[in-house]
Amino acid sequence: MIAFFLVPSLDVIRRSFMNSSGTQFVGFDNYSTVLTNEAFLLALGNTAKFMLVCVPLLLALSLSIALYLRKVTAFRKFLKMTILVPLAIPVFTAAILMNITFDSSGIANGILNAIGVPAVSWLDTDAAFWILVGNYVWRNLGYCTVLWLAALSCIPEEVYEAARIDGAGTWQITSKVVVPLLIPSSAVVTVLSIINAFKVYREAYLVSGSYPHDSIYMLPHLFNNWFASLSMNKLAAAGVLLGMALIVIVCCLFKAWNRSDGIER
Repeated sequence: MIAFFLVPSLDVIRRSFMNSSGTQFVGFDNYSTVLTNEAFLLALGNTAKFMLVCVPLLLALSLSIALYLRKVTAFRKFLKMTILVPLAIPVFTAAILMNITFDSSGIANGILNAIGVPAVSWLDTDAAFWILVGNYVWRNLGYCTVLWLAALSCIPEEVYEAARIDGAGTWQITSKVVVPLLIPSSAVVTVLSIINAFKVYREAYLVSGSYPHDSIYMLPHLFNNWFASLSMNKLAAAGVLLGMALIVIVCCLFKAWNRSDGIER
């Protein structure tokens, strides 16, 4: 941990206060440059928008599927296997599937042409953002569903029976019993979903390269481009800012969940 995490992290913090060659202290100049950089603001806005759309959507869909699978007995193993298949697909294969489907001469445009609708350049318009959202949800849905199923298995069956005896219906049991008991587990699922959201850059890069459409230009794109141009001072400053933001978000989430669970840590 010291050799491969702590020391490199401290070196990044040091470099964020130095010039590009790392020989002169420049104070907060790098941070000022980053915070006024148009590319950084675009990438930051797109990344935040992607998180705000994808993470709640993924959590809601995966929890709904997990609640359904908990009740289903027939074909349960088959359904679990089916939703886990996208997770086993390599990133490069997923990018190829996106290209085959949404290329200018791909499957989607073939369907549109068949019904007399003009072809759309999907990956060169704002639709690219929603394609990336769909890819993220499709790839991570099975993983989150399994996590929810593991959390649901920890709820004793006696809790459900007591709720039924008290006259609670399915919706009341779900909203008043199941969801509150899943709050501690939701912290883990949410944090993992946020981390996985950064990995969607791989598909975006393989499909559209280092400079995709503005709607899917994410922070990893920016970091990759700054690394390629050896802008280490800006890269270090942006990395420190992102790390601080993630730490604050995670701490706030866990604090909120601990409060709602009645636990003081």
